[in-house]
Amino acid sequence: MASATNGVPPTGEGLIVSFGEMLIDFVPTVSGVSLAEAPGFLKAPGGAPANVAIAVSRLGGKAAFVGKLGDDEFGHMLAGILKENGVSADGINFDQGARTALAFVTLRSDGEREFMFYRNPSADMLLKPEELNFELIKSIPHTLCRSPLARVAYIGVKNRAKVFHYGSISLIVEPCRSAHLKALEVAKDAGALLSYDPNLRLPLWPSEEEAREQILSIWDKADVIKVSDVELEFLTKSKKIDDETALSLWHPNLTLLLVTLGEHGCRYYTKNFRGAVDAFHVDTVDTTGAGDSFVGALLSKIVDDQSIIEDEARLKEVLKFANACGAITTTKKGAIPALPTETEVLNLVNGV
Repeated sequence: MASATNGVPPTGEGLIVSFGEMLIDFVPTVSGVSLAEAPGFLKAPGGAPANVAIAVSRLGGKAAFVGKLGDDEFGHMLAGILKENGVSADGINFDQGARTALAFVTLRSDGEREFMFYRNPSADMLLKPEELNFELIKSIPHTLCRSPLARVAYIGVKNRAKVFHYGSISLIVEPCRSAHLKALEVAKDAGALLSYDPNLRLPLWPSEEEAREQILSIWDKADVIKVSDVELEFLTKSKKIDDETALSLWHPNLTLLLVTLGEHGCRYYTKNFRGAVDAFHVDTVDTTGAGDSFVGALLSKIVDDQSIIEDEARLKEVLKFANACGAITTTKKGAIPALPTETEVLNLVNGV
């Protein structure tokens, strides 16, 4: 278990499973230009759920990724990147008939992004329920699967410390939507904490109405939800970023609702208290992956001790740490290459 200082809890040892898409982001070598104007592109691995998994591992936690990649050079490269970063790739399937997804990401002069996706369909869209690695989703190692007694013992010890994290892109089309819902059901039945980051990408949806409806269709299943200020506006159809608007998204089973506000930090809401945590100000180059880094940091700190959510002082320390993770991630281009280690984050938190 990794150590931490300055009131930040240690990184947990429980397994965090991320479900969804992994792809290749092509980022212009020059910021503030259109795709057509870009003189060249940097190839960067990405995909929000995969980013979260690597963020967890980079911080010293245990992570696995469940999804589908093309049986092509990019797909095997991405699987290799997961393994190189200490993330279990036991939940990956390879599709021989579809390519790994690609996304061209334009960086505007303010560091924000615009997307153009190539997935017609891509392999991640074709994941079927029967292809899921249920043992991994239940957090049971393959070496224990043959022994019922060992399996029961392992569930009793480990499942309380497990998190299942997901987004909304896997809800867009079948069969991946059914795979997502099945994985969600299995994880919930296994006692996992369900973590949801919608990660809105409107160009991928048939319409705004469909996006809003499907994102909200699984809303009441999550224990922890993180939305950005832009997603808050979209889901509530309100231009106000305030407590009343945020709490309109609350549901009875929710334990923690987070609203990230970019350079203005984040706001948090629980059943018993609410508040805000300031951001760390850095020289922003690219915001890609900042939210995923934030989520990975949060999950890595609560996976073994979910009572942190009920303790405002400890929760604020974790969110301060998560804000620092997000900030550091914006200082480099691409998501995964920019994800920080625990030492880097603590240095920023402690002003080193």
